[in-house]
Order: sequence, then structure tokens, then C-alpha cells
Amino acid sequence: MYHQVERETDEDLTVSLENLEKQFQYLRKKNYKSKFFSELNPLGKKSIILTFDDGYKNNFNFLPSLLEKYDLKATIFIPTKFIQEGYKNYMMMNFEDIRNLDKNYFEIALHSHDHQNFRNISVDFIENDLQTNMQILDNENIGYSKVLAYPYGKFPKKRAEKMKVFSVLEKLGIEFAVRIGNKVNYIPTQKPFELCRIDIKGKDSLIKFKLKLIFGRLKLF
Repeated sequence: MYHQVERETDEDLTVSLENLEKQFQYLRKKNYKSKFFSELNPLGKKSIILTFDDGYKNNFNFLPSLLEKYDLKATIFIPTKFIQEGYKNYMMMNFEDIRNLDKNYFEIALHSHDHQNFRNISVDFIENDLQTNMQILDNENIGYSKVLAYPYGKFPKKRAEKMKVFSVLEKLGIEFAVRIGNKVNYIPTQKPFELCRIDIKGKDSLIKFKLKLIFGRLKLF
């Protein structure tokens, strides 16, 4: 799980261009195969999904050449309100940028419209919000996979509330949903709406990246 890419960074949610290239180079060297969510079955032992959240402009600037260089693919989770209205002071992609991403290397998926924490909002709000997320992408002629990255990686903890959210996802035809979790997933899965992602931090060394790739999160982190 990644967010931003910059030439230099001191932020946890931003990886430096140099570190990202080292990580991609390692994946290529060790024969990892990157996949889209639409390609999950069958899945080999060294399959990996690279995900980037939010639709930052720096993803558009830096990722295409890197992905092509190392023959990798990435899924970008789009919160449509961020694209329409911006997010804080960050430069975001616009819809034309998203349409222009090479489909050989990029898959677009859902990150809600309003980017609200699913633990704090009603099921009705979640359903309407996801419908808006999908409708805007449809209106903008942007193809996407019906896969959701939960905003902030959160969904209700209590089973009854959680199952209500999962019921909405099923109703909307969403096939998978991802949290953080920092665990390695095994496919096929009995929990398609609780897939974990490994959080790659901006200051992660290459050795830490290698260990996370194998084990998820280690206590020493």
C-alpha cells in the first residue's frame, strides 16, 4: 500500500522516487508478478498487487515510466471528491489524467466518494457514497474494477455492523475490499471484504521492505 511519490520526502505516507525504484527493481529481480484485482484467479506464489491510494498527481508523473521499466502493474484507488474538489494542498490528478493512464499498467478502483471513515457513518450513507463514487467514474468514462479500499482502512469492528456494510458491498457488486492489516493474503479467500495490505512507509529501508514482503509487519518495526 502506497500513497504519494516524491523525489525527496520526510513523510510516512510519501515514498521517495529512489526508494520506490529500488523496491520495484527488487520485485523484478526476484521474479514477483504484479497483478490487477481482475486477475486474482489463478494466483501464483510470487504474485503481488501494488496499490496507490487517493489519485495524487505525483502518481501520474512518476509511476508510468517506472511501471513500464520494471514490467509491473498498479491499482489506483480513487476517491472522486478529491478529484473534483482537491484534497488539502496536494496536487491531485484530474479525470483526464486518469483516463490517460495506460491500461496495460494501471487499474482504477474505488475509494469512496467523500472519503469518510466507515466506522463513523451510517450504512445508508456508505451505500449512497459508493454509488456516487461509481456513478461519477461512469459519467467520466473511466473503467474501474469493483474493488474498494476502505477510507483510512477502517470498517465497523462489531460483527453485526460489519455484516451490514458487507451486505451493501455485495448489493453493489463489489468483489473485494481492502484494509491495512499488514498480513500476507492467500487466495482464494473466505474473507473477500477483509483483504489486508502491507503499509510501505516513506522511510522504509530496502531490507525492511523485503521483510514486510515476506512477513507483513514484524514487531521490531
